[in-house]
Amino acid sequence: MRELPLFIGGQHNARTLALQVLIDLRHRDAFVQEVLDRNLASAHLSPADRRLATQLTYGVLRRRSTLQALVEPFVARPPDKVEPWLWDALRLGAYQIALLDHIPAHAALNETVELAAHFCRPGAKGFLNGVLRAVSRLLTPDRVEAPAADALPLEAGSYRRLARPVLPEPASHRVEYVGIGFGLPVWLVRRWAERYLPDELYRLGFWFAGAAPVTLRVNPLRIARNDYLAACTAAGINAVAGEHPQAVRLDENVPIRDLPGYTEGWFCVQDESAMQVASMLAPERGMSVLDLCAAPGGKATHLAELMQDTGRVIACDSDPKRLATVKGLVSRLELASVETQEVRRTLEDIPGGPFDAVLADVPCSNTGVLGRRPETRDRLRPSDLTELAALQERLLSAAAGRVRPGGAVVYSTCSIEPEENGEVVRRVLATRTNLKLESEVEEVPGRPADGGYRARLRLTAD
Repeated sequence: MRELPLFIGGQHNARTLALQVLIDLRHRDAFVQEVLDRNLASAHLSPADRRLATQLTYGVLRRRSTLQALVEPFVARPPDKVEPWLWDALRLGAYQIALLDHIPAHAALNETVELAAHFCRPGAKGFLNGVLRAVSRLLTPDRVEAPAADALPLEAGSYRRLARPVLPEPASHRVEYVGIGFGLPVWLVRRWAERYLPDELYRLGFWFAGAAPVTLRVNPLRIARNDYLAACTAAGINAVAGEHPQAVRLDENVPIRDLPGYTEGWFCVQDESAMQVASMLAPERGMSVLDLCAAPGGKATHLAELMQDTGRVIACDSDPKRLATVKGLVSRLELASVETQEVRRTLEDIPGGPFDAVLADVPCSNTGVLGRRPETRDRLRPSDLTELAALQERLLSAAAGRVRPGGAVVYSTCSIEPEENGEVVRRVLATRTNLKLESEVEEVPGRPADGGYRARLRLTAD
């Protein structure tokens, strides 16, 4: 293994921190937000630089294959002769030059070249400078309205004209164009092309190419939503009410810890589609509820809020580190009814119940939240869908075996793949004649929030 570049810059700035996160993610199978939070916690960045570091990190991960297509034609060396961190730096520079309007191209280029010195590789400055200057010459200021091999997808449905074609020709290779042009796995786009019309494929591409909107779930046990909106207005933060009665949508990127009421437990971050999951289960005061796969805790705490912090919510997970995140969120939201329990992956030590209701928000491919989980794009493989479906079926069966007669089970994913959703539910229904499907919902990404699936089932007394 090649020696990793060592950061010697003293204090991080937004770009050095973003590059450090990208390097760390090469060597850790972790969520990007976890790695980013850890690096931000030890850095001393201004709020503006924290926002920029976050934007750069997520942006490069979302558009990795797009950025590779922009830089690769100008790299004369064989790909395996370029250090991995240099590819990260090239993509970081190309992202700023090609896809961000608020950073002057010359500033992005110069600052990216300086990364070499910050990471103990000053000899790489010339290489970075040469490649990124070539990328700059590839870009034109012209905007076009239709996909083409020389049209770079931006955001919100527009394209930037390139000086020459570097992307696949969409007329003959639409799947490849959507995959590379929007930074999505080509094999996954090929699957979607069997279910979606071309216009919908492009719409999905644009939805996943941009930053996922930030939505908060207001904790009604601490503050009313209207009062929280007023607190945001007083703090100069643009926020509006969402469709879910607890949802608040932010119109701008603000560090979460800088929002009103963070330490007081007034809110947590949760997409509206995720809020609908606990609402579908509809627990009542005093119930006993099992959350089978609780980390990082958003749905378990929502269940407690819906129950007015009465009864019991048993929040289980097999990952002790992620279970600690649940405990931290429970503490910040000041909820007394949530108990955490570590369980083994074999599922044999899941609490037996019976419970009044069970939530099975199962591990999944995350294909409905690729904007929020950009690291998934490079890690997911076609074989994972089969393996995940087998695990999901086991978890749903375990959930059905722990609910009392007359009780409800909600099964949910943040996937848009049929074999993880309705197909899992129907296989379990076929083996349990006393389990009945009451309702199911498929959320399409961007209409209006994250994509996913949820189904409500009831165990009959038969």
